[in-house]
Amino acid sequence: MFLAEVIGQVVATKKDDSMKGKKLFLLRPKLVDESNPAAFRNGVNTIVAVDNVGAGEGDLVMFCQGSSARQAAGLKPLPIDAAVIAIIDSVDVLGNKVYKSN
Repeated sequence: MFLAEVIGQVVATKKDDSMKGKKLFLLRPKLVDESNPAAFRNGVNTIVAVDNVGAGEGDLVMFCQGSSARQAAGLKPLPIDAAVIAIIDSVDVLGNKVYKSN
């Protein structure tokens, strides 16, 4: 599992029938800053993931990739490689709060 910020939405009007009604988000992974463990830094990759929890742009989310993504409720038959599985409330690293939702 990984943490990421929802930075946008992907709209595809023509897609596999099994994907109809599924919201697709563009995610920017977040990493703990090795020089300052009390802070996050942005990863360099972007990932398209199916939203399974009702997240929105700007949310910090937890996502999984690969076959684990299809283990989330209702996603088993979908041709996906990444799924948003949680909206994060807070993150503590080494006793320092590095994230708290509004």
